[in-house]
Amino acid sequence: MHIGQLLIIGFDGTEMSPRLASLLTKIQPAGVILFARNITGAGQTHKLLRECQKLVATPLFTCVDLEGGTVDRFRNAMGSAPSPAEVFATGSRALFRKHGRVIGENCRAFGFNVDFAPVLDLAYEASRSVMSSRAVSDDPKQVVAYAREFLRGLGDAGVLGCGKHFPGLGEATLDTHHDLPSVDKPLRKLWDEDLVPYRSLRRELPVVMVSHAAFPAVTKNRTPASLSKKWITDILRKKIGYRGLICSDDLEMGGVLAAAPIEQAIEQVTIGHIRAGGDLGLICHQEDFILRAHESLIREAERDSRFARRAAESERRVLAFKKKTFDKTSAAGRRTPAPTSARVEKLTRRLWEFGEEMRLATFARTDTKKERA
Repeated sequence: MHIGQLLIIGFDGTEMSPRLASLLTKIQPAGVILFARNITGAGQTHKLLRECQKLVATPLFTCVDLEGGTVDRFRNAMGSAPSPAEVFATGSRALFRKHGRVIGENCRAFGFNVDFAPVLDLAYEASRSVMSSRAVSDDPKQVVAYAREFLRGLGDAGVLGCGKHFPGLGEATLDTHHDLPSVDKPLRKLWDEDLVPYRSLRRELPVVMVSHAAFPAVTKNRTPASLSKKWITDILRKKIGYRGLICSDDLEMGGVLAAAPIEQAIEQVTIGHIRAGGDLGLICHQEDFILRAHESLIREAERDSRFARRAAESERRVLAFKKKTFDKTSAAGRRTPAPTSARVEKLTRRLWEFGEEMRLATFARTDTKKERA
């Protein structure tokens, strides 16, 4: 059993090191995730990801968070991408798709094949201070319209998208990076509002990311959704009928670690996510946490045959997904060459032009509204 296929891991540094090489060789993870701390330029990032792949036997999910706006890991390397809310304000589905295409082409140039975007949370007033311009609308149908086109744009560029943060942080008033938000909303209301994007896009989302918020009206306790069999297996898999990959939000976040005894927190939440029906545990920072989580998954599979079967099911799903998705004839499976300075300059220019096109469209829409008024 390749238990590392249940983990996506992050690390420090901007180049391969003996320590990182040892970690990748030992864990053999499903994927890696990079942040701004790992990225100084397109060529450097492409090389680092290529060297990571050389140490792992299966195709890697090379992941990044790039929504545009406040969540933009490439800002220092090639300029800022517009936020989802800014693009949504244009009202142009062509620009929604172009947003995904521009971001996707940049991701591919840097060597990434997975972008943890778009955000599907509804833009309710309650979460405005936390989500800001990451959420586009309080109307679920409008969220679907933006997300569908953004996903198509990513796909055009050969990049996989990820809907987040299931089942929805639209009414969460606390930041899951630090706290465990509690959304006291019944399932019927969630079904008709927050869950609409997941229901509508269930066949179009390659990956769904589950949040660390609690929904006590649904689970009857304060278990985070990321550790909840009710949410992951019963609702997302069975009731909604989602068949893609399910990953956790970062398992190092305060919101989920608070759900377990501190001395065993990372082990318990990693096992808990897989036991609940998740496929991929995301651990973004500490090497010690990654090693402990990996060892705990192995021990639990050896100790508990039921957990071993559950873990094996996700391993098969991950490997089958990779085989299908990274076929050499597919857009995501095609190998991208190291980016030249001319290529980076062209993409940087295209990003700036998209920003200008978006602003002009927003002004034109605003003027039209004024004339109608």
